Amino acid sequence: MAPSVDELEILKRASLGQVLFRAARLYNELAVARVRKVFPAFKLAHTQLLPHLSHEGIRLTELARRVGTSKQAIAPLVEELVTAGVIERAPDPSDGRAQRLRITLRGREAMAHGLGVLGALAAELEPELGRERMARQHDDLLALLAALERRSAATMGP
Repeated sequence: MAPSVDELEILKRASLGQVLFRAARLYNELAVARVRKVFPAFKLAHTQLLPHLSHEGIRLTELARRVGTSKQAIAPLVEELVTAGVIERAPDPSDGRAQRLRITLRGREAMAHGLGVLGALAAELEPELGRERMARQHDDLLALLAALERRSAATMGP
């Protein structure tokens, strides 16, 4: 039997994953709105790609796998970031036929700005939640992230 609407809301609030998804979505939306004031072309969809970009680079197929979609689905987003100068295509040193997407100097500047926005948002929440609580949550989330990364590496590879 399906739970009532009220019961479903109770189940959702009791779910760590559901609370994390909802908090991350809201945090992300607030941050993106602020980033757009400096980088108007920035989209919420770009935030799915950014955690996976580095100076070493990543192949489009691997980026798509990590995001959980197809190459065709993320190709337009990648092209927007290339056009904006945030990432560039570079030869893959392990396969001359392949390319890697890697972050540029402008991309590092943009990411640093975005991380500053995230920090400012955390600082705004601190008076409401308390410094110790915010620090504890950060430490707890780092531990959770490490545990999830270990499980991900064990089941899916890097």
